[in-house]
Amino acid sequence: MITFDRENEVFYLNTDRTTYAMGVWNGEKLFHRYWGKRLVNRLGKTDLNDCVWRPHVADLGDNSSDVLPFEYSTYGNADMRFPSAEFTFADGSRVSNLTYKGYEITDGKPALDGLPSTYCEVGDKVQTLTVHLEDALQNVEVVLSYSVFEQLDAITRNVKIINNGERLLLDSAMSATVDFYGSPERELLHLDGSWARERHITRQPITPGNQSVNSRYGCSSSFHNPFIALCDKNADEKHGNVYAFNLVYSGNFTAGVERNPYNGVRAYIGINPTNFQFVLEKGDSFQTPEAVLVYSANGLGEMSRIYHKLYRTRLCRGKYRDSERFVLVNNWEATYFDFNEDKIVEIAERASKVGIDTMVLDDGWFSSRISDDNGLGDWYENRDRLPNGLEGLAKRINALGMRFGLWFEPEMVNPGTELFKNHPDWIIHTKGRKPSLNRHQYTLDYSRDDVCDYIIDTLSGILSRANIEYVKWDMNRCMSEPGSAFWDGAHQGEVMHRYILGLYRVLETITSRFPNVLFESCAGGGARFDAGMLYYMPQTWTSDDSDAVERLKIQYGTSMAYPFSSMGAHVSAVPNHQVGRITSFDMRCNVAMMGQFGFELDLNKCTDAELETAEQAIKTYRKLGEVFHKGDCHRLRSPFESDICAIEFVSEDKNTVILTVNCSKPMPSAPDEYILLEGLDETAVYTVEGTDRRFGGDYLMNVGWHYVNNADSKTEMTVFKKV
Repeated sequence: MITFDRENEVFYLNTDRTTYAMGVWNGEKLFHRYWGKRLVNRLGKTDLNDCVWRPHVADLGDNSSDVLPFEYSTYGNADMRFPSAEFTFADGSRVSNLTYKGYEITDGKPALDGLPSTYCEVGDKVQTLTVHLEDALQNVEVVLSYSVFEQLDAITRNVKIINNGERLLLDSAMSATVDFYGSPERELLHLDGSWARERHITRQPITPGNQSVNSRYGCSSSFHNPFIALCDKNADEKHGNVYAFNLVYSGNFTAGVERNPYNGVRAYIGINPTNFQFVLEKGDSFQTPEAVLVYSANGLGEMSRIYHKLYRTRLCRGKYRDSERFVLVNNWEATYFDFNEDKIVEIAERASKVGIDTMVLDDGWFSSRISDDNGLGDWYENRDRLPNGLEGLAKRINALGMRFGLWFEPEMVNPGTELFKNHPDWIIHTKGRKPSLNRHQYTLDYSRDDVCDYIIDTLSGILSRANIEYVKWDMNRCMSEPGSAFWDGAHQGEVMHRYILGLYRVLETITSRFPNVLFESCAGGGARFDAGMLYYMPQTWTSDDSDAVERLKIQYGTSMAYPFSSMGAHVSAVPNHQVGRITSFDMRCNVAMMGQFGFELDLNKCTDAELETAEQAIKTYRKLGEVFHKGDCHRLRSPFESDICAIEFVSEDKNTVILTVNCSKPMPSAPDEYILLEGLDETAVYTVEGTDRRFGGDYLMNVGWHYVNNADSKTEMTVFKKV
């Protein structure tokens, strides 16, 4: 998997279908050589020269560093492009110069201290290359780590910076940079949006200069996702080269590309340098988050399937990584703050009759929380609403044969609460400046150990007292006035990153203490749908927008990097509470069923026909859930390009195929559509479940499945079985 050609001083990182190569130049500099389809032959000296010394370089004289493909660059040595890392040293200088010192190749993959990351298990073909670089003048070591998942076709990268000299300031540290050459026609794909419109797909030409997406909000955000892909201009779902980067991190990030005048493109991803500065005393080190790199020679679909399988099996952890999860009903849109114990039980009683197995109590169950302007931080039951407490309510829900779940927002506090009165310094704020209220709340300072310990103890007490088997972990406010009363002035630039480290410590502790609880993350909808959170919680609430038509785009875009098994998706009432649209109950079920299926409404207000549809949908979901969540996903028609969204799921054994087709609006006198399936056995015969219709695999892939978009909320879910 990983080899070192000593004669030519080139490292080869090989997966089943990919080669990533870098080499040592003149025993001193580490240059990027190649990333793409697996190489059969090794690079020779001539090839290596061609990788580095471009024809125009000879004309640039001492400025040639500005176009050379550095594997990890620093600022100031004639390379003025976006740097991989920047430092301010004790003498005030900012120039650094990294030289190659050595390497190790080991089997397996070490964990990252305090940070989420992918992992390997016994029997996996995984190796790790560690390359040591050094700035000898300032006595700083930069350790580059590359882990190769041979069978999963993914390569991960991270960087550790060790200060062996005088105190320095780390101003930025990317997790990965890659230099590409000869790629003027490539495009940049990224995921952006807003609250209730998360992870829409944006694709644009890579033009001269810098193009980036980022977050400065203290979370990965709903505005941009820590994912980018460089694509051939004509790359689609099945064709073309795609080079993708995803950051396993839940805080501020930056990701982008910089194109120079010679069509060289530097791609980068890492912690956002804005409001970031880390103090490293002698002997201190800094660990960057992990970046996951995926190359596909066969378009975006193959890229996504690589991410999906890696994240399902080697990022998500715990009891619910592989086991069947819950079908739940959440009371939020059913009641908002207007509920009591009997009303929750009443919703659960109806839900249990259609086969729902989990009742989730959302916001409003604690202290003085009867609206969104009070109560956060005082985590004890409101006995006016819950006279028997959480324990008594859980027992009533359990008596129906259902699990009981609970909502928390433990990263926030409202002014006026006992917590805030007792600890006003426990919020994120800057000394001397009035902290901004957002949603009537402040952000607790998770950069402090005492705050994290309080949250751990408080939540552990609640989860220990009542039989709670599901937790929705919410976060509804981004940071402002980022600072901390705990850290002195020299360390204020560390606060936003230390917040995320504190959050990860809390999550690691709570999820380890309660391994039988299914945790789902949420952040004002999908504002923290990232790989970092999936390490602790195997699913994320995809968006507060539960409208079926809107969800087609949101779920389609999310699937670029994240599996459907990670997407919380619910059936809600109509007119939809976010956009006012009316869609059929069938369509709402079929769209939600692709993710982690649930309901966000009072089923007591549903018609008999809707209840029957819900009951049948739950049975179908339980039968097909493994195909949705463990099978290969093929995106056949994009809702960003037409009124039809078609997504196909093929089981691991290739014996079951699910085709979902949903239209956003009907067309009068609609033309015939033929949707070409993918991933089938072309020599096999497939029967349409519930009918006697049979089709050859080659027919379905080359002629297609007939569909006519002629009705409002038209939805089809067709199951094919291999004969």
